[in-house]
Amino acid sequence: MAIEREQVVGLLLEACPSFEDPWRDGVEEEGADEGGRLHYVDAAAFARHVAALLAAGRTAELPATFAVIERLHVEGDDHVRELATIGYLEDLQNALLRAGLPTDLAVGWLGPVSVRWWRGVQDFWSGRTPPPVRPVD
Repeated sequence: MAIEREQVVGLLLEACPSFEDPWRDGVEEEGADEGGRLHYVDAAAFARHVAALLAAGRTAELPATFAVIERLHVEGDDHVRELATIGYLEDLQNALLRAGLPTDLAVGWLGPVSVRWWRGVQDFWSGRTPPPVRPVD
């Protein structure tokens, strides 16, 4: 059975317990769509949190965190795979840039499928490839 959108935050909270408080704060502030959470809002908040962890050198939760991102790419349904790339990876690249950190700071933590999509996002935004975002070897 594929991972569905409603399962994503639970998996990430389990892997990265330090995200619990920021996520709960966001639930109250942002509201929901279609009776559920705004998944891309969650992704942006999570990306900011991971960028802050990287900036602070707090890496204990990162292996499990990026293992979940890899699972989203490999085991997710169509919506979850897109969310993993366009939500979590793209937002993390942007969060790192906004924090003044190099985007390659996260690459070493990514699984092999996630790295391909990470590069695809970079190629898309650099103009090297047309839409849609595709994985890059």
